[in-house]
Amino acid sequence: MDEYPLDTCIRLREIAPVVQVEFPGGVPAYLALTHNAVREILAGDNTTFLRDPKHWPALYDGSIPEDWPLRAIVQGGHLATKDGGDHRRLRGLVGKAFTPARVRALEPRIQQMIDGLLDEVVAAGDGVDLVPAFTEAVPMWVICELFGVPAEDRLRLRNWTSTLLAHTTPPEVAFETQNNLQAYLYALAERKQREPGDDLTSGLVQARDEGDKLTTDELVGVLWLMLVAGHETTVHLLGHAIVALAQNPDQLELAKAEDRWDDVVEETLRYRHSVMMTSFRFTAEDVTIAGVHIPKGNAVGVVYQSTGIDPEEYGDTADQFDITRKQTGHLGFGHGPRYCIGAPLARLESRLALESLYRRLPELRLAIDPGDIPYSPSFFTIGPLSLPVSLGSVRP
Repeated sequence: MDEYPLDTCIRLREIAPVVQVEFPGGVPAYLALTHNAVREILAGDNTTFLRDPKHWPALYDGSIPEDWPLRAIVQGGHLATKDGGDHRRLRGLVGKAFTPARVRALEPRIQQMIDGLLDEVVAAGDGVDLVPAFTEAVPMWVICELFGVPAEDRLRLRNWTSTLLAHTTPPEVAFETQNNLQAYLYALAERKQREPGDDLTSGLVQARDEGDKLTTDELVGVLWLMLVAGHETTVHLLGHAIVALAQNPDQLELAKAEDRWDDVVEETLRYRHSVMMTSFRFTAEDVTIAGVHIPKGNAVGVVYQSTGIDPEEYGDTADQFDITRKQTGHLGFGHGPRYCIGAPLARLESRLALESLYRRLPELRLAIDPGDIPYSPSFFTIGPLSLPVSLGSVRP
């Protein structure tokens, strides 16, 4: 990628709050790039803006090629593509698993997993890459623990997710990956029906079997979204935080001295969001957003990364990482009917991961120039692919 995608989005934002762009394959769509435009769209979810791909005529009238690689994401059949009553019903079922009390109860187990992973980081020594060893492993282990995915399958799920979200993946590979992941999730649901456990998959299977208006296809769709979106975004949140702290050592010292890891998480969500762009929404009617007219039946992506550093919302210091900043309502977990259901869990595991990393390794340093860090090739999520580090002194 010749230009970091955020730079491209900032250039587009200077043109207008909402612009029409062309995706690979000659596919046109609108991008919303300012805080106010994105907030307005999110508030219109389930009414003005819908997620079911049947509302995008270009997918079916021959305009968009059958082998367009992003079809595997857009037509995934998961919770994110449901609207209205279906969306509210499924969200209500999943929400039972993410209550504040249940999330708090996970803290000791999450801490245990983080400590185990840090033992492995320390054993690997200088030059260890924190992405596979830590920033990928923590969220993947946590979400798989929550859903009862066996440890031996977790790396496979991680690889499928990376392949599915990369815009460099050839169409046939994207479809094959989606099919493999779906088949795995159907098998997981069957296994949890035979051998239920104290996990979210077993709970969803039980809800289906007790007549809670949940089909097997919907159950698998919920699993797909939670396992893919539920770990990928936190992977990159941790990576962005580590890079930002390395580039702003005064902020790192402040976080350590005053135990401000919650503030580190919130400022990272604002400053370098993991989601470059959401999967598309479709206009249910002609609509005007931030003064820009969008006709009915068009695809719209909201660009979270550019909203977080929108100077109209955050002033002249929008592009500065500052954990003392008064948070005024960033869109890090969305807004409106689709506000991120896993936000409490993401906040908890990110705080514990960062606090534990820098407590154990107080002299941690990047062993790569920040300008040389490779980033994920995806339109949807973005974060560091490699973070080799020097450990310095190690605390028990």
